[in-house]
Amino acid sequence: MSSFYDDVMRELVVALGAALFLANAFALLRRRRDATARSGGSGARSAKAKGSSRVSTTGRTREGELVQAPVTRTAAFAVLGFVMMVAGLAAILTQ
Repeated sequence: MSSFYDDVMRELVVALGAALFLANAFALLRRRRDATARSGGSGARSAKAKGSSRVSTTGRTREGELVQAPVTRTAAFAVLGFVMMVAGLAAILTQ
């Protein structure tokens, strides 16, 4: 018989794993839109007027934020979240 705290811990592992997986999967899906936003797009106004001067050649803004999600790190975190979610679900279902 498992205690209340064991059940809560299993549910938290599932919830955190699912959140990590979904957030990083969404970041991977948004990469293309982030790349077009970084390039400035097309229009009558200049790219400098649109705020692209904030972006340096390193892919970061002056505030240090990444303009586009790094593929390797984001994919690794998505895989880690998926593994956590599956392990938590397995722990819940086999109790």
